[in-house]
Amino acid sequence: MEGVDWMRDAAFTPLCGERATLAADRVYLLADPEKYAVETAAGARTQLLIVHTRPASVTLSVSVAEDAELAVAEIFLAEAFADFSIRQHGQSRCRMTTVELTSANVKYGIDLDGAGARSELDGLFLAGGKEHCEVAVRVNHNVPDCSSRSLVKGVAGGDAKGAFRGLVYVAPDAQRTDAQQTSRNIELTPTARIVTKPQLEIYADDVKCSHGAAVGQLDDDAILYMRQRGLSEVQARRLQLEGFVGAIAAQCGVEAVRDRLYELIVEKLERM
Repeated sequence: MEGVDWMRDAAFTPLCGERATLAADRVYLLADPEKYAVETAAGARTQLLIVHTRPASVTLSVSVAEDAELAVAEIFLAEAFADFSIRQHGQSRCRMTTVELTSANVKYGIDLDGAGARSELDGLFLAGGKEHCEVAVRVNHNVPDCSSRSLVKGVAGGDAKGAFRGLVYVAPDAQRTDAQQTSRNIELTPTARIVTKPQLEIYADDVKCSHGAAVGQLDDDAILYMRQRGLSEVQARRLQLEGFVGAIAAQCGVEAVRDRLYELIVEKLERM
């Protein structure tokens, strides 16, 4: 795993085999999984880092127990195709951060199966050259009184392609659902392309749901403003980009990797 020596930090407890139950107050590392199942103990507060450093087809499943809190960071350093399912029980919270730093394709299926469950997902893909990044998020509100928030950002340059597909499903009896889904994207070149498609499918009437999507370019007025204050155009563009993507790293719930994640994002931006 060249270039990822930071994963050997003593802060991480490595996982092996194909299944694990996560204990409270630990930070776990799952490196290059192909098929893995994780569950938390009831009431546990724990963290999980997943890193993909080689091409693979991956199936992951997570069960977040009653009143448990799980923070997950998933980082794609190689072209992996991942199918990730998350099932949450009552009063649980799952805080997910996903970052694609190369061509990759990931699908998240999140089922909120217990009242009071809360899902938060922050995602980012950075595609340069001829890379192709995709993120799909489906959140199923299956019972009343649950909440979810999804924010996925994308940046594409060169001839790269990016895509976001999202769906919030609200079951007929899932009253008092609170759901938000947002996709924000920047195309750096005329030949880069990002497609975004957030959707709502609602069968209950007492809900608060919203979704939105935007694909645009860097803010020329903001760049001009920064250049008038002494920055070069390159510096101004980089500063604006870092501000756009840096918030994703800042929201990462796996504290031990937060700073390194930001560094990896900046290093990728410098190559785009």
